[in-house]
Amino acid sequence: MSVAAVVPAAGSGTRLGAGAPKAFVPLAGVPIVVRAVDGLLASGVVDEVLVAVPASLVNQAEELLAGRPVRVLVGGAERTATVRRALESLEARAAHGGERAVTPEGHADIVLVHDAARPLTPPALIASVVEAVRAGHPAVVPVLPLADTVKQVVGSHVESTVDRSRLRAVQTPQGFTVDTLRAAYAQSGVDAVATDDAGLVERVGGTVHTVPGDPAAFKVTTAWDLRIAELLLEGS
Repeated sequence: MSVAAVVPAAGSGTRLGAGAPKAFVPLAGVPIVVRAVDGLLASGVVDEVLVAVPASLVNQAEELLAGRPVRVLVGGAERTATVRRALESLEARAAHGGERAVTPEGHADIVLVHDAARPLTPPALIASVVEAVRAGHPAVVPVLPLADTVKQVVGSHVESTVDRSRLRAVQTPQGFTVDTLRAAYAQSGVDAVATDDAGLVERVGGTVHTVPGDPAAFKVTTAWDLRIAELLLEGS
């Protein structure tokens, strides 16, 4: 079963405060998006990567990712619009630079959606998501238990303490059979917005399977996160 990975990288990165789109900010000298893509390819289970960036950065992204089985697309205004475009691209034509990445019909059997902002995601975690989809689970997400107490707050007042024993923090890559993800998008409408793709599968009645996540797969959102990632690389 061939695997294509979609990497939405069109965000502005305002909270990071680096003065550039987050995916293009250097992490220990290497742009975050390059580290994310190389991690996917290092897993040994990804045949092709589709990276979605702002229109003004397509050429830059193609230069940074040259020599890899990567196609660069123009991303949408929202994450869901970006993934929808990538799915349409997979359906429309065979991948560039490696026919093994696609089925005879011209598109992958399994689709991963992976945050560019998770540049230290271990290749073994990526492989475990793909393995779970291949084992028969049509939608798979990596998760971690919550360490902190969680409270529901209204305004500045605590309304209740949430039972965290059943709560999980969700990471990426999220893996799907291509038919499952395409159906979720088709039934959700073009204006649907979700913070993750598994949420769309849930909305249309699909079952989402979980596999253990990894603390290293954290999302680089703020300057603090970037510094932690740099320190981890220094110590590796």
